[in-house]
Amino acid sequence: MEPSTEFEQRTDLTAVQQGLDRIREETGKVLVGQDESQKMLLAALLANGHVLIEGVPGLAKTLMARALAAVCGVKFSRIQFTPDLMPADITGTSIFSPRTQEFVYHKGPVFSNFVLVDEINRAPAKTQSALFEVMEERTVSSGGDTFTMEEPFFVLATQNPVEHEGTYRLPEAQVDRFLFKLTVDYPNTESETLMLRAHHGQPAFDKLKTLKPVVSASLIVDARRAVQKVHVEDQLFDYIVELTTKTRNHRLIQLGASPRASIALLNASKALAIIDGRDFATPEDIQQAVVPVFRHRIMLTAEAEIEGRTIDSMLQGLLNAVTVPR
Repeated sequence: MEPSTEFEQRTDLTAVQQGLDRIREETGKVLVGQDESQKMLLAALLANGHVLIEGVPGLAKTLMARALAAVCGVKFSRIQFTPDLMPADITGTSIFSPRTQEFVYHKGPVFSNFVLVDEINRAPAKTQSALFEVMEERTVSSGGDTFTMEEPFFVLATQNPVEHEGTYRLPEAQVDRFLFKLTVDYPNTESETLMLRAHHGQPAFDKLKTLKPVVSASLIVDARRAVQKVHVEDQLFDYIVELTTKTRNHRLIQLGASPRASIALLNASKALAIIDGRDFATPEDIQQAVVPVFRHRIMLTAEAEIEGRTIDSMLQGLLNAVTVPR
């Protein structure tokens, strides 16, 4: 007798959940006090999105990306953005071969599964646009040929929030391509003490070399399929739209969230449900995703900034003002 579709889905979800638990357990060997950031990185990966991570130097942003790639058993590349970086340095270029008398395309570092872009705001607009095009289209075109990114394809970009010399501002239309903007803050005293004790025994980047792949790329692809199947009640669609609409009608918000933000919030909520072992979304999933999904998609008015308001506090206020469906 063939198993029912419901049984197959439940079995697939169990396997995915076990794999995700292994990922978090293994990365936890090198990351201290970053549980929330790890969870949101994983959610973005499952939702087939990309992540912009903002934080001052020394907060383990690069370590988080490397650890996640190491335990997922995928190809990893790192691109250091600089003012002289050209688009071809990212995507690759065609080089004439005297032996074959033909142009041969040499792929750039963006041809990987996990791509870490350090200090994304240090490269000029033309180079940034080349990266964003790959992020959106998942392809690179050159000389009439189109190359498709290998799945899973995941971009993590970092930027420093305080250093402005030699940086280029990211346009809103391009920042919108990121599913999440995560802000990494200083650890609390307890976490920093644990971090020092762990480093005293073995530096984090030495521990990184000991991490083993605990899942395969195929499990990430399966997890993404599971996200697509997550059940969402009609009232949750209304809840998402109401939250998005509130950002467009607020007197202290100059630029509200677009329909793409609504879609991003839906996908992120479904991914968080899978991480928690559920095949259905809840209002709590949406609430957890609102700030990282919206914070880089809205802009405050000058009046709000004069009043000392922050985007995160404004979004929290919007969450409190909207009735939660039950």
